[in-house]
Amino acid sequence: MGLAQAAEPVLNLYSARHYPTDEALYSGFTQATGIKINRVDADDAGILARLKAEGSASPADVILLVDASRLWRAEVDGLFLPIKSKVLEGAIPANLRAKPADNGGTPWFGLSTRARVVVYDPAKVNAADVDTFEKLADPKLQGKLCIRSGSHPYNLSLFGAMTEHLGPAKTEVWLKGLVGNMARSPKGGDTDQIKGVASGECAVAVTNSYYLARLMRSTKPEDQAVAGKVKVMFPNQASWGTHVNIAGGAVARHAKHQDNAVKFLEYLVSPSAQKHFADGNNEWPVAKGVQFDNPALQAMSGGNFKREVVSISAVGMNQIKVQQMLDRVGFK
Repeated sequence: MGLAQAAEPVLNLYSARHYPTDEALYSGFTQATGIKINRVDADDAGILARLKAEGSASPADVILLVDASRLWRAEVDGLFLPIKSKVLEGAIPANLRAKPADNGGTPWFGLSTRARVVVYDPAKVNAADVDTFEKLADPKLQGKLCIRSGSHPYNLSLFGAMTEHLGPAKTEVWLKGLVGNMARSPKGGDTDQIKGVASGECAVAVTNSYYLARLMRSTKPEDQAVAGKVKVMFPNQASWGTHVNIAGGAVARHAKHQDNAVKFLEYLVSPSAQKHFADGNNEWPVAKGVQFDNPALQAMSGGNFKREVVSISAVGMNQIKVQQMLDRVGFK
């Protein structure tokens, strides 16, 4: 890398984080460093397709994705440049980042976490019947479960984690139980599942925590009404802990501004940026000891809960195995 190139105050960011509150993060980085951010927004799949098409001509320096399975897939496809950073390694727990590459660098890092939680109608379901993910397959919940497509990355990652905890055979039996308990065929996003419980279409649903937090913090009366009709459960607090997925980042394989890219990722694990992930977008920080002021997260769990410590990298690797199970049990 030439000196002029290294000093160029520019960063090209490909981001799947479609959250308006992130604008403050980007402007904060530019103010702190003088490095201008040029951003391309798309969903995870669109970003990965673009990177493959661009190849070595890609201008991308940093990639932000919002799911462990997609980060793993991009790593396998050789789209990331493994890097060494004492700042990132010190801030981010080992289970929330990729396993070291052959050169000793790390291909990707978790930057924030979101819990996969259960929401339920307390008039129809007892809390004790939904306090573990395993119980969602119990026949007593037959016809009561709402859940989005099994092939959606959020569910692939949950099911990949269950495979780590239970083993493939028991996980497949569990998935078959989920199919048997569905109130309707999988459809819609996580917010739709919460609304399904509030409307009485189902009594139990699975969602990422920040979707419920958005409804809780909304100024719209209809959103407040939905949030007020459901209760939230963080499953498996007495065993391995609630499943958490990550939003993460990596340096692009053909980054032209590698130093700036590493600076940006290091900035995203700073206390101020980590606090912003929590207060701005209802995600939990990955860095330890970060204080935040999000009333919805505090109301959900007292601001803290027991998280599983399974390797997110292993969860991503399980996605192909999980997809085959879903096909066999008829989970659409």
